[in-house]
Amino acid sequence: MKIAIAGAGIGGLTAAMCLHRAGFDVEVFEAVSELKPLGVGINIQAGAVRILSGLSLQPALAATAIETRELRYANRHGQTIWADPRGRHAGLPWPQFSIHRGELQMILYRAAERMLGAGRIKFGRRIAGFEQKGKTVTARFADRDGAIVETTEADILIGADGIHSAVRAHYHPNEGPPKWQGILMWRGVTVGKPYLGGNTMVQAGHHNQKFVCYPISRAHAEKGEALINWICDLHMGNAMLPREDWNRPGKLTDFLPRFEDWDFGWLDVPGVIRAAHAIFEFPMVDRDPLPGWSHGRITLLGDAAHPMYPIGSNGASQAILDGEAITQELLAGGDPEAALKRYERRRLPPTAAIVESNRRKGIDVMLDLVEQRAPQGFSDLESVLPSDELERIVGDYKKLAAQDRETLLKLASAQ
Repeated sequence: MKIAIAGAGIGGLTAAMCLHRAGFDVEVFEAVSELKPLGVGINIQAGAVRILSGLSLQPALAATAIETRELRYANRHGQTIWADPRGRHAGLPWPQFSIHRGELQMILYRAAERMLGAGRIKFGRRIAGFEQKGKTVTARFADRDGAIVETTEADILIGADGIHSAVRAHYHPNEGPPKWQGILMWRGVTVGKPYLGGNTMVQAGHHNQKFVCYPISRAHAEKGEALINWICDLHMGNAMLPREDWNRPGKLTDFLPRFEDWDFGWLDVPGVIRAAHAIFEFPMVDRDPLPGWSHGRITLLGDAAHPMYPIGSNGASQAILDGEAITQELLAGGDPEAALKRYERRRLPPTAAIVESNRRKGIDVMLDLVEQRAPQGFSDLESVLPSDELERIVGDYKKLAAQDRETLLKLASAQ
């Protein structure tokens, strides 16, 4: 069975490797002319690392990334609300990794190229159209000028072409731009001093004003430094949505004044921001969940299927889970169209639930509750956010995202 994948991002490359390992004939078509290690930081949850480990990628990830020890939630005064051990530090068989997105992309690309073979990942090929006839999908790919440069026939087409997916738009031409609820993000990477042991992810503040940071480089850690990926979120009201563009330069004057007094002692937030070599501005966007992803022998995967707010570090990890799921359903045999429908039924409901939960602040709701109940800080967290309420918030979100210990240990025992 031949499978064509539109998109060589995290989801597309993971799916390509899972499918190839299962014995399928896979080709990947990517719009850019050359992959480059662009972007900023990203987290790969333990459940997704499980899949990448099965592709023999854990050593490469460990050599590059930081193995996250803890996720710490704090109020805007730096007081700890919840400290959650992650990955192997939580007793799971796999780590959680914090890594530069570009480094992860290149690890996946190099591995996929070795696995699939030369010429199976093709660049400068943006999907420009497709049609189904009988048991065949014919897809056309264009260069940056719009000229058709290749036509391929396959048994299945997977649209892994991101939040602006052309495959998705073919079936939903009136969907419009991504949805924005008014939050802008400013992102940067700073070389600084290690904090909280050098392997802690921090989320501080509340929904309308939040600072997130985590170290992402083992090489820097080995030199006694921390390469700190950071994000500042600010709610900007109902202004017009700016087009998402990771290369849009950010201005310190637009957001730094709101964080000037966020020096927690253990972390100097304004100092970290000022020391960044570059800053990028990006709107926090998603799309409404679809009623379905699969149309005959064509389906969606990753951000093309379920773009979501970056709350709970779920986007890339859910795309990786998609790659495993579609492989397993196709391996089960039978009619490929039925297999794609099973994949949809398996993955659409949980990802749609995460999209909706993240719109309601997801696990970050704990930050808002503390801000509402104790805006000036607290001397006793239990009197502000009782432990049973806090544990319920954390537990419910972990189950929703399949990050809870029980689910992951079941997966471990099944391998």
